[in-house]
Amino acid sequence: MKQAAVIGAGTMGNGIAHVFAQHGWSVALIDTVPAALQRATATIRTNLDRQVKKGTLPPGGPDEVMGRIATASALDAAADASLVVEAASENPAVKFAVFEQLDRLAGPAAILATNTSSISITEIAARTRRPGQVIGMHFMNPVPVMQLVEVIRGHATTDETTRTVMDTAAALGKTPVEVNDYPGFVANRVLMPMINEAVFCVMEGVAAPEAIDTVMKLGMAHPMGPLQLADFIGLDVCLAILEVLHHGLGDDKYRPAPLLRRMVAAGYLGRKSGRGFYDYRETK
Repeated sequence: MKQAAVIGAGTMGNGIAHVFAQHGWSVALIDTVPAALQRATATIRTNLDRQVKKGTLPPGGPDEVMGRIATASALDAAADASLVVEAASENPAVKFAVFEQLDRLAGPAAILATNTSSISITEIAARTRRPGQVIGMHFMNPVPVMQLVEVIRGHATTDETTRTVMDTAAALGKTPVEVNDYPGFVANRVLMPMINEAVFCVMEGVAAPEAIDTVMKLGMAHPMGPLQLADFIGLDVCLAILEVLHHGLGDDKYRPAPLLRRMVAAGYLGRKSGRGFYDYRETK
C-alpha cells in the first residue's frame, strides 16, 4: 500500500488525508494539537457518511477509509511516507521549520510537497538538501469536492518529481495543472486582485456587497460572488496573500484595499469569526 503523510489537521489537511485514504493510500495525519486530530477524524467521518448518503461511496466505505488513517503528534510518523504533503498554517517560518525537520526524517527518495497558497516553493525547497524533490501541491477547499490541484514547480524541482505528483493527483481523481513558482501562482494571482477590486468598490461606495456579488454571479456566471468568497476564505488570508503578491511583484495593482486592512484589524474575518462582508452570527 502506498504511504502518505499529511502535516496539519486543519480544514485543508483533513480534506487531503480524506482524499488520499479514499484512493487506497495509507495516511499518517500529523498535528501537534491532539484536539485538532480529534476534530479532523470526526470531520472526515462526517464527510464520508455524507458520500454514502449521496451514493458516491458504498455503505462499508467509511470504515474502510478511516482504517487507512493513523493520527500522530510527531513528525517522525512521516518517516515511511513516499509522499509528504504539508498543510500547516500559512506562515513562512512555520513551513521552513517543518521542511527542515522533514528533510532529516523522511526517506531519501520521498517527495516533500506543500499545500501553500502563496509562499515560494523555491524558498521552502532551499531549507532542504533535496530541492529537486520539493514541489507545491495546492489543493482547493473543500478538498474532497474541488477538482483542481495546482502543481507548482520550484526553481530546482525535477521533471521526475513533477511527473510523479501530476500522476498522483490524477490518480486521486483530481485535475492537476502545472504552474511555475511566482507569487500567488495562478489561482491566487488572478483571484485576489478581483476580490481586492470588489473591496475597493465597497470602500468607494460604488455598490453594496450584495449588489457586487449579484453582478458577478448573474453577469459573469460565478457560482459565488467575490465578497462572499472572501468571507469563506477568510479576510485575513486574503490580506496575507495580497501582501505576498504586492511584496513579491512590486506592483501597486496588488496593493491591499485599506478597507480590507481595517476589517482584519477589527477582527471581521468572515465566516470563521461570524462577521465579514456579511453577518454569519445567526447561522453559526
